[in-house]
Amino acid sequence: MPQPGGHSVAPYPVPMGGYGDPGQGPPVGFNMGYNPNQPVMYQPAPVGSGPGQEYAPGGISTAPVGAPAVVPVGVPPGLEYLTQIDQILIHQKVELLEAIFGFETNNEYEIKNSLGQKIYKAKEKNDCCTRNCCGSLRSFDMKIKDNMDREVIRLIRPYRCASCWCPCCLQELEVQAPPGTTIGYVKQDWHPFLPRFSIQGANKETVLKLEGPCFACNCCGDVNFELKGKDGEKPIGRISKQWSGLLKEVFTDTDNFGIQFPLDMDVKMKAVLMGACFLIDFMFFEKVGEANQRSTVFS
Repeated sequence: MPQPGGHSVAPYPVPMGGYGDPGQGPPVGFNMGYNPNQPVMYQPAPVGSGPGQEYAPGGISTAPVGAPAVVPVGVPPGLEYLTQIDQILIHQKVELLEAIFGFETNNEYEIKNSLGQKIYKAKEKNDCCTRNCCGSLRSFDMKIKDNMDREVIRLIRPYRCASCWCPCCLQELEVQAPPGTTIGYVKQDWHPFLPRFSIQGANKETVLKLEGPCFACNCCGDVNFELKGKDGEKPIGRISKQWSGLLKEVFTDTDNFGIQFPLDMDVKMKAVLMGACFLIDFMFFEKVGEANQRSTVFS
């Protein structure tokens, strides 16, 4: 499927009968009981003010005004749209103050579907001193809101060590949906060369694994972090840092990411993967002032 910027990302093939052995139960994190025959629920878009059916650009419509919402069982409010998609695009917004003067500002992102339509927005929240003194290691709260400006996800990142030589203080991120209810964690796994992460549930049980390249630098190409089952076998998705063009890569720290995951993945794990994408951005692709971005687990 073509992506913004000329990239084409091929979806991962789905084995016959779905993921895993058809004779066994569904693997953890998949086939969470969503009804494929339920009415399609679209991310609401504030486009128009008249009664009745509203239409967003590109032909995607919202539910009629006043119609009762059909919410799949086990889906946090505001995340219903994620049950229907297997790809997400994340674009960091250009901050003029940061681009011109190098003064670090709160990161802002637009989260879009594969058609380029905005479905969520995210904004980092912390103080000026933390941003400019702690750099890419800074702690933060990040609010993710839908198109009706309702906060549906909150990401909490504590301050952690930068070096893999300190395995007791590796990177971690908590994901809440709705805010105040923890649905999962992203936890860095110790490895001397590779960036590896565990995608965990609310009880810190590992559900998925994420593994990046030894050298996370996108010199005229994409950087892929492969998503695998907890046994670490075949890839079932990926998080890709996409090449943004020479000028943007050199003079700004605005980044473009693509996330692919199985359509039948638990929507909570899809939200946790969004959190993993933001953590990867801060760890490996965030520039602060004149400091170079990190490219390995060492530096």
